Amino acid sequence: MIECWSQGSPDDNMAEEILTDLGDVVRRHPWWRARAALTLRLLKRLDVRPPSRVLDAGCGWGVTLEALEARGYSAAGMDISRRALEMLDRPDRFLIQADLTKPLKTDAPRFPAVLALDVIEHLDDDREAVRRLGELVSPGGVLIVSAPALPDLFSEFDAAQGHRRRYLPNTLADAFEDSGLSLERTFWWGRWLVPALRAQRAKNRARPGETPAQIYRRHLNSPSRPVSWLIDLAFRVEAGPALLGLLGCGTSLFAVARKPAE
Repeated sequence: MIECWSQGSPDDNMAEEILTDLGDVVRRHPWWRARAALTLRLLKRLDVRPPSRVLDAGCGWGVTLEALEARGYSAAGMDISRRALEMLDRPDRFLIQADLTKPLKTDAPRFPAVLALDVIEHLDDDREAVRRLGELVSPGGVLIVSAPALPDLFSEFDAAQGHRRRYLPNTLADAFEDSGLSLERTFWWGRWLVPALRAQRAKNRARPGETPAQIYRRHLNSPSRPVSWLIDLAFRVEAGPALLGLLGCGTSLFAVARKPAE
């Protein structure tokens, strides 16, 4: 079931063809599996346990949404792209079409946990987006935000995705100003990937006539099985130190904020 709260242009945030045409690439890639696994571990550490209700805002291809469902959470998905949601739609799913640049409906449901994984970097006003996401958090609940990190890594890949920026801990914290949420912590993720990403960004250049989806696919060609296994292993080894805040840098930043209890 898809409930419409508001409508906007997906292409203003990220080329919709990336969402609708590249699900096969994303689902095979170990990065998305690793991010979903880290998020599940983080929810457990925050004592948000199944069958708690969790909103995956910006659910996109549904990788995290499906991981939540498999773990036993009562998960809902939200996205600006109706076409992306239609690809995820089924009778037992609650899906929401909404544009975070527009006011939410006044009777919108509240969730003990709201996820916005790699969402706010697509929006011009990240503070407004975080404030609106905070409106969807139950009193005492948490908002978990992830975003690409290290501004010097900004590349054609970011531009193709519609990224406005990459973050540092202080700039990510700034997005929570006036949100009504208490920022509890930020932490890095993907430290092992930083050198590889720097090397990749240095050699990749947009080719004449390439569409955003073609650039996206070129950067995300699925690794061979042995390489994919090694990537999975690297992310698994790093997950514990990341959650403990022991990494000094990374390709992503996570933030955890809590809504005051009433």
